[in-house]
Amino acid sequence: MTTQREALLAAFTTEMQPERFKDYGPNGLQVEGKDDIAKLVSGVTASRALIDAAIETKADAIFVHHGLFWRGQDGTVTGWMKERIKRLLAHDINLFAYHLPLDAHPTLGNNAQLGQRLGLTAVRRFGDQDLGFLGQRIDGEVFADADVLQWQLEHVLNKPVVKVGQARAAIEKVAWCTGGAQGFFEGAIAAGAQAFITGEISEPQAHLARECGVVFYACGHHATERYGAPAMAAHVADKLGIAHEFIEIDNPA
Repeated sequence: MTTQREALLAAFTTEMQPERFKDYGPNGLQVEGKDDIAKLVSGVTASRALIDAAIETKADAIFVHHGLFWRGQDGTVTGWMKERIKRLLAHDINLFAYHLPLDAHPTLGNNAQLGQRLGLTAVRRFGDQDLGFLGQRIDGEVFADADVLQWQLEHVLNKPVVKVGQARAAIEKVAWCTGGAQGFFEGAIAAGAQAFITGEISEPQAHLARECGVVFYACGHHATERYGAPAMAAHVADKLGIAHEFIEIDNPA
């Protein structure tokens, strides 16, 4: 079966409502390809490696979290940008990208999907544009200490996790926001979290974690954002009756 490019765009727009967000780049269709779409590939970032892999699988469209265009770029199509766009245009492949709208989606987004894998359920939102999630374990239990939660994170993400600080008691309230959300740490503290999970850590957060007794876990930008794109793309592809494949491009970040 196939669907039309505009139908796919409309389905993504309906699910994620990008007009609600003030973002760092354009959400939606970033590169226009063929009208008829039979296969959708999803991935985290519109890298050359992902584009090449999508070409190999004969994809008609790519859906990513990190697109090609960001605020502050010089706007030229040279070098690496030229190489990515050249491949998309040569093979008539559509590129769809959704940044903050994908992070925020209540069930299929990066935060929701990471929480699901960690056995966490959100009870409220916090931070800029309500992107941060605050919650607890689905089973009602607590993490006995900071090391237990670190083990859980490393087991789920299959990579080492940087832990800064120690909990003053068993951890019941956990805040999380995937990717480069280290700036949400103070908001997590104010919201009553005993631990905060994100992708990256900057210099100030290490001091705050030690001084405030709220444990900071830096788990990797890519590692925490691997789950939203395939979940959303699979959901939309199923609704429209087209094929979908998630392609993982390894990234140590």
